[in-house]
Amino acid sequence: MSNWMQNQKETPVTVMLADGNPLVLTAMAEIFDRDTRFSLVATSATAEGFLGAVMRMPVQVGVIDWNLPALGGAKLIEVLREQPQTPRLIVYGDEASEVPRLAMSAGAAGFAGRSAPVERLLETCLSVAKGQMVFPFLDVRKLQLDPIEQLSKRERALLEGLSRGLTNRELSKEFEISPNTVKFHLSNLFEKLSVKNRTQAIAFYYANRASR
Repeated sequence: MSNWMQNQKETPVTVMLADGNPLVLTAMAEIFDRDTRFSLVATSATAEGFLGAVMRMPVQVGVIDWNLPALGGAKLIEVLREQPQTPRLIVYGDEASEVPRLAMSAGAAGFAGRSAPVERLLETCLSVAKGQMVFPFLDVRKLQLDPIEQLSKRERALLEGLSRGLTNRELSKEFEISPNTVKFHLSNLFEKLSVKNRTQAIAFYYANRASR
């Protein structure tokens, strides 16, 4: 009976925390340390420290500040998306801001509001560890209606290159891809933005950026 009960015990979820505010970081660390459902692996005050730690040791869930020094939450999520076997990330921030939407667009697995009860953060971590996506109510239609949100990482980079006035040959050199590949990506880019040429694409880029 005792062996059966032992097998039924859930393995603690491994967690790493990162926040630029030392008071918040300390408070969160104490909360996770006291909860037997979790195993706190490490904490960090910077994105670089978080990145270095999770590349060395397995972590299931990472809780990060969106404005984490010095890379920031968005860049950290982007970097980790390119790596295998990295933690699923939860952004801990201001629920009344644009951060939940931005976090979802960046590829975070969840969001927890700083003003919500602490148990909400803990439950979010448990859900994300099980593979769920956890976000407050968002008007997903706005995400779907924003064509730039539908672009791939490479297409966004090419669009930014166009906005700097780069020619196809210059884009080819900067991104180290062939001119034909540039044309292929631009063709897909124009189709997704519903524009006919680079001039219209550039105009769309600046109009969209100004509206944010």
